[in-house]
Amino acid sequence: MTRKNRLVLLLTLVAGIAFVLLMVALKQPPEREAGQTAAPPARFIEVTSLTVRTEARGFGQVLPSRSWEAVANVGGRIVWRHPDLESGNLIPKGTRLLQIDPTRYELAEASANADIAGLEAELRRLDQEAQNTRALLELEERRLTLAQRELERAQTLADRGSLSETRRDEQQRATLQQEQAVQSLKNQLNLIPARREALDARLARSQSALAGAREDLADTHFEAPWDLRVHQSEIETGQQVSPRQTLFVADDIAAAEATIQLQVSELRKVLAQISANPDSTNSVENPQGFTDLHEQLPLELLTAWVEATSAPDSRWPGKLTRITSSLDPATRTVQAVVTVEEPYRRANPPARPPLVRNMFVQASISAPTPDPVIAIPASAVHQGTTYLVDADDRLKRQPVTVAWQQGELAVIDSGLQAGDRVILDDLVPAIEGMPLSPRRDDEAMNKLRTMTAGESR
Repeated sequence: MTRKNRLVLLLTLVAGIAFVLLMVALKQPPEREAGQTAAPPARFIEVTSLTVRTEARGFGQVLPSRSWEAVANVGGRIVWRHPDLESGNLIPKGTRLLQIDPTRYELAEASANADIAGLEAELRRLDQEAQNTRALLELEERRLTLAQRELERAQTLADRGSLSETRRDEQQRATLQQEQAVQSLKNQLNLIPARREALDARLARSQSALAGAREDLADTHFEAPWDLRVHQSEIETGQQVSPRQTLFVADDIAAAEATIQLQVSELRKVLAQISANPDSTNSVENPQGFTDLHEQLPLELLTAWVEATSAPDSRWPGKLTRITSSLDPATRTVQAVVTVEEPYRRANPPARPPLVRNMFVQASISAPTPDPVIAIPASAVHQGTTYLVDADDRLKRQPVTVAWQQGELAVIDSGLQAGDRVILDDLVPAIEGMPLSPRRDDEAMNKLRTMTAGESR
């Protein structure tokens, strides 16, 4: 490279460096945004102690509390059938539903009555016969007394030689004949109790036949034992039925039972509230060595609701009546039976259907905490930490322990106290001590009170 070329290269390099230095010197710094240093807004609520209604929810099906499967005890032909004996119809108590031909059983009743009348007549005749025999026996015994006296006189005369032995023997034969007559009558009286027992046995058998005939006759007609709804009916007039044949199935409409699958943990949480209630009584063991749940816990403190999944606006108040012995090991659920009284009251299909057999429902069982607790929205807990607004309106990270969570509600066991201002927003980043622009959220507080009262659905 020549000297001239080296000089040009050097000048070019110097000019480039000078241009870069000039551009750096003339560059304007970035403008700061006015709001970059402003405190971020933060909605908060003040912590207060509230009574929380704990709740256990589950799904299940409805069955009537009582169901009547009408079975024929006697055979025969259907001679009459109520026109409303069809599936789905409501029938009031005392309504005649069905009639099986009673002719055969009426004849059996008449035959049994005739047998009884005949046997009663025989018993009366036997009584009269016994009375007559006793009267005749009395006369014969008097004749026997006279014969015996006559025999004694004949024996005395014969001993003196004033009467022949032949005459004495005749008197003795006459006395023996009279004794035989008396003994025969006594034998007849002795047989009367045995004859009476035989007649009484025949009478008892006839009376049993009469009772059976009357029972069979009563079984030929069916009457509604309570207000009912027909579930199934497949019989017609003129149809021949046989004993033990199912005629129809009807459900009692006075009450319905919803068998609900509940999580064991949720049910225990609800029952724990009423067991800690001051009104609850201590469990008392009975002599068999176990405790009755209904005696141990005041179940009347529980509130239960049943609602149809197909019609969420339809709700029925109920009560927890029992917990079945079955436990599903896969889902860890138990079956709780909620009884609903008068499930057909205020029914207005299709807007408000009645609570009928096999309806799929959702039920809730709830109880208030015996003492007020600290509850906040579950969204305000961030992995065991809540964000608070301190006295200087700065962020404070506060560790908390959650006792239990129910839906959007978290009950705090420790870490918070009344008056703390809990931030509802999820601040990112959440830096300890950062300035805040706090704002009280009254709407969120009202929603929290609604959730704790169990009024949100």
